[in-house]
Amino acid sequence: MHDLTDGPARFRRDIFPAKARLFARLALTHRPKTLFIGCSDARVVPELITQSEPGELFVVRTAGNLVPAYASGPDGVAASIEYAVAVLGVNDIVICGHSACGAMTALAEEHDLSATPMIAGWLRHADSATARAAAVPAAPDTPDVATLVRANVHAQLQNLATHPSVARAVAARTLALRGWIFNIATGAIETIDGAAVVA
Repeated sequence: MHDLTDGPARFRRDIFPAKARLFARLALTHRPKTLFIGCSDARVVPELITQSEPGELFVVRTAGNLVPAYASGPDGVAASIEYAVAVLGVNDIVICGHSACGAMTALAEEHDLSATPMIAGWLRHADSATARAAAVPAAPDTPDVATLVRANVHAQLQNLATHPSVARAVAARTLALRGWIFNIATGAIETIDGAAVVA
C-alpha cells in the first residue's frame, strides 16, 4: 500500500493539473446526476467501477449497503438521500451490493455478533433480506452469501422507496432506482430492475 501522506502531494502534482478546469468548475457548482449507495468495503470503489469523474456521483457508503426504511428523527443516511433527491435533483439512485460482502457473510453464516452490538444492531436493517433469501431455493452451485447479497439489494431498494422524497420523485418519473451487484473477482455488474422491485 502506498504511503497515505504521499497521496495528496502526488494528486496535487500529477493529477490535479490535468483536471484543473474541471475542479475550477466544481468549485462553483455541485450537480451530480446519480446517488450511489454502496458498501463501505474498501474493495468497492464507486468512481472506479463507474469510471466517473469528480462531481458526477453523490456517494453514500454504509456497511452492507444498508438503507434503513424511513423513520422520523435524525438519520445521516436519510438526510443524504433527501439532499440528493430533493436538493440536488439526482435522476438515478443505484444501490450496489457486492460479492464476498462481510456484512452478508456474517448474516448468512450466523456469526456471533454479541461482542459487536453496534454491528449487530445495524445489520437488523437486513432482516427482510435474510427472510427473502431463506424463501428462495438456492441452486446447488449458488453460495448462500451470493443469494443473500442479491436479496439484500432487493430489500434495500424497497427500504429506499419508503423515503418520501424518493417516493415523490419516482411517482413523478424524475427518478429511477437501480440495483447492482458488483463481482470483485471479475469486475462484472449484475443488474436488478429497481422499478420492478418497488412497484
